[in-house]
Amino acid sequence: MEIEWYFYIFAFFAGVFLINSMPHFLNGISGNYFPTPFANPPGKGLSSPIINVLWGFLNFIIRFLFFYFGKISSGKIFILITFFSGAFLMALRLASVLVNKLPK
Repeated sequence: MEIEWYFYIFAFFAGVFLINSMPHFLNGISGNYFPTPFANPPGKGLSSPIINVLWGFLNFIIRFLFFYFGKISSGKIFILITFFSGAFLMALRLASVLVNKLPK
């Protein structure tokens, strides 16, 4: 089965949403406040742990949908490379953004 071009986009964003779900969900279940788009100011202020659990879980559901519709489980190497590229780039982005925003 040939993989359509848009499956690569699904795979990339599946990786992005997987990594984005992790800090929100983990901070939420740990009881920590953490920035979300719903904070004041958006993305800079801190949201409650419950908001972070909800936001992290929503990101995880979105990741699942991209993963499912992107046919990432098909075992094709280029789909997996695209998935991990999205995950890696999002991890670098979060690290660079959050390094100066969170208390040390």
